[in-house]
Amino acid sequence: MPQSMSKRRLGRTAAAAVAVVAAVTTPMAAHAAPAAESTAAELHDDFNGDGYQDMAVGAPRGTVGGKVRAGYVAVVYGSAKGIDLTRKQVLSQDTPGIPGAAEAEDHYGDGLAAGDLDGDGYADLVVGSQGEDVGDVISAGTLAVLWGGPRGLSGGTAVATGTEADRVDPRHPALGDFDGDGRLDLATGNRLLHGPFDRTSGAASSRTLAFEAEYVTDDVAAGDIDRDGITDLVGLLHDRGDDDLHDPDAKHRRAVYLRGTPDGLSAPAPLTNPDGTRTRGGESLGIGDVDQDGYADLVIGRPRDGSGEVPIDDPLLKGGQVGVVYGSAAGPDTSRTTVITQDTPYVPGSPEWGDGFGGGVSVADVNGDGYADVSTGSGGEDIGDVYAAGQITVLRGGKSELTGDGAVSMNQNTANVPGTAEQNDFFGADTKLLDVNGDGRAELFAGATGENRDGAVWAFPNPVNAPAATGSVSFGAGTLGTVADGSALGAGFAR
Repeated sequence: MPQSMSKRRLGRTAAAAVAVVAAVTTPMAAHAAPAAESTAAELHDDFNGDGYQDMAVGAPRGTVGGKVRAGYVAVVYGSAKGIDLTRKQVLSQDTPGIPGAAEAEDHYGDGLAAGDLDGDGYADLVVGSQGEDVGDVISAGTLAVLWGGPRGLSGGTAVATGTEADRVDPRHPALGDFDGDGRLDLATGNRLLHGPFDRTSGAASSRTLAFEAEYVTDDVAAGDIDRDGITDLVGLLHDRGDDDLHDPDAKHRRAVYLRGTPDGLSAPAPLTNPDGTRTRGGESLGIGDVDQDGYADLVIGRPRDGSGEVPIDDPLLKGGQVGVVYGSAAGPDTSRTTVITQDTPYVPGSPEWGDGFGGGVSVADVNGDGYADVSTGSGGEDIGDVYAAGQITVLRGGKSELTGDGAVSMNQNTANVPGTAEQNDFFGADTKLLDVNGDGRAELFAGATGENRDGAVWAFPNPVNAPAATGSVSFGAGTLGTVADGSALGAGFAR
């Protein structure tokens, strides 16, 4: 492992080295689908239409064809037994049929989202490339859709290309039906693309999406918060003038809500507390119904705590936190909130500066009880005296709120977890809850961007009602056929 590295570098692209990619594309013949009829929700991540969700993860610093930090995406397909490491793909801009060409510093794969954009019954994959140059415009940014089919992902269409005056922010793509017309739309930090999407022409239309002037987008997520059948959008922002992204002061961080309507998204409305003060934002966002009242809830990860160097107005931020703002017919209800930290009863561990608890939030039901649960990483967590080895935690939804009761944490020193906790592994840099075996209960995936200076992904099975270490597997360069040299594999999973 590398020598000491500041925990403040923790994030979805925390590893700083460079990888060499040998692109692998294995055809994915569809297996027989389960008996249950497929729905749009079930196909959310099912790229080959076999009835099992598939896992897509980015390696935005991978070298492709000798081009450093060009980036690639790895896909591992689901099955009745969970992820099947014999059925996988490595996709880059040098893969035949995918738009563009691998170039140094493209960071292809630094934003991912999955959904059926063309309505053919197969999930597609949105891939962002923040560093893509367009002509003479440096880092103009692009978004492309890779198309699903019976043999998995193949081919693609560029759907957004940045210009000098209108750059693409592809890091946080979010899919939802924001106008209720039955077709998926695509939102990013600065633009909205309306469906239907076509494999030749791309989006039906596109427009600028401005959350707030002078603010930078930290994350974006979509869900039906007011239960009207139309998807809403939420953005987490920080003040453009705040250069210290680790300053957790609420005045620099906010959340904004855009209500979905038959006429499209409403103007952004900043969330405020009942006393009129600004509701604290954060850096990681998930949406799901954690209390099973029919309204989707905002799950806001706040991993940045100032690392002990910046005065904070909330002592609960030490080590990071997960906050919930509950949904209602009027949208996010800031009078109903929950805050979970490592000091919350039953949550393993204890808060320490720079832990990063609240990073890489994902929301899904892990035990089939109808309540959405939450996974989060604390990639800067020290394991014993091992600095920034990292840890992952699953929190349980319940009738009243998200709770620490029944929380489960794991790290690389947990029995039956592959590997060993090492300095700057950043295990838990991102997490994903995804039902890859079709049993109605989500399995847990975790990325460690610093593992072996290249990054790796862990998959935890769900044998009863929670992800478990027994039977867990990991994969990295050796499994994917890539060269381990700093790809930041595990930096971000498809949303």
